[in-house]
Amino acid sequence: MDTVFIEDLRVQTVIGIFDWEREIRQTVSIDLEMAYDIRPAAATDQIDQALDYKAVGKRIISFVESASFQLVETLAEEIAKIVTDEFGVSEVRLKVNKLGALRGSSGVGVTIRRSAGAG
Repeated sequence: MDTVFIEDLRVQTVIGIFDWEREIRQTVSIDLEMAYDIRPAAATDQIDQALDYKAVGKRIISFVESASFQLVETLAEEIAKIVTDEFGVSEVRLKVNKLGALRGSSGVGVTIRRSAGAG
């Protein structure tokens, strides 16, 4: 299977367990690798045959900006569900990086892999 990707999509959101985190917006970086057969799009050179990564990105930005989760784990699961349920992606590998969350590191977070129709 082919892969369509979005790297380092940075979005401001409310994320964290501490009271002070619930009152500010923090930046998360999102990397997506989406399993998608690109052959129909390549053969026709038509966007309606392709995975519209701009539409995926806009949907994720809209969701994450309006979200308010305590855990990056929950945010990652919800993003994966959107991508597989709404965009016909059979499998997604997703990394959510909470930038600057740990002194001395560029970020912390989770990487998950989910398939369409799987919990």
